[in-house]
Amino acid sequence: MTDPKLTAGRARKTGIWPLIRTERAALAADAAGLTAEQWATPSLCSGLTVREVLAHLTAGASLNTVRWLAGVIRCRFDFDKQVAMRLAEQLGTTPAETLERFRQIVPSETKPPLPAIAMLGETIVHGEDIRRPLGVRRDYPMEVVTLVADYYQGSDLVVVAKKRISGLELVATDGPFTTGSGPRVSGPTLALVMAMTGRETYCDDLDGDGVKLLRSRCGPA
Repeated sequence: MTDPKLTAGRARKTGIWPLIRTERAALAADAAGLTAEQWATPSLCSGLTVREVLAHLTAGASLNTVRWLAGVIRCRFDFDKQVAMRLAEQLGTTPAETLERFRQIVPSETKPPLPAIAMLGETIVHGEDIRRPLGVRRDYPMEVVTLVADYYQGSDLVVVAKKRISGLELVATDGPFTTGSGPRVSGPTLALVMAMTGRETYCDDLDGDGVKLLRSRCGPA
């Protein structure tokens, strides 16, 4: 396992929310110059465009526990329906409005009943769901992606990750992250994060005897 002194150093000093705000601001900046065609580009989230994924992030940062629970009840505990409903609320009528709504939640600390680290993970993973299809690259701080990798390797909350990497050894080639035992999967920390959250295309960035099995466990995000 990764040494928590290495992976959580920055979080201990500043907390998770400043990291979330930094990632949201970076994503807003990357989205600022998108064309209409780029906004309509299919994201890595199955069935969602780049614009819809950004609206989904806005929705997540606009729901406290009470509103989240009210929506779940309204949708009769159909969680996919709740997600779709909240996304539609934040989409707006134009891409410019979608982006402006996202900009407004950059400093928000509102969240559903999830730990803050899950919100950081959502921001990075969905940020890549947007960036990768557009060919946009972000150089994430290593301590941040390592922190997110450490979270996902031990969690199946919101997204199945722990179960997906069961029986595999994951080893980062650019940082301190390592976890598990079994056939090895190695590569950049970001690619490991994205693959363990089900993004098959990031398996192309990975090496090792375990990549084929991990790829087979990836599915629609």
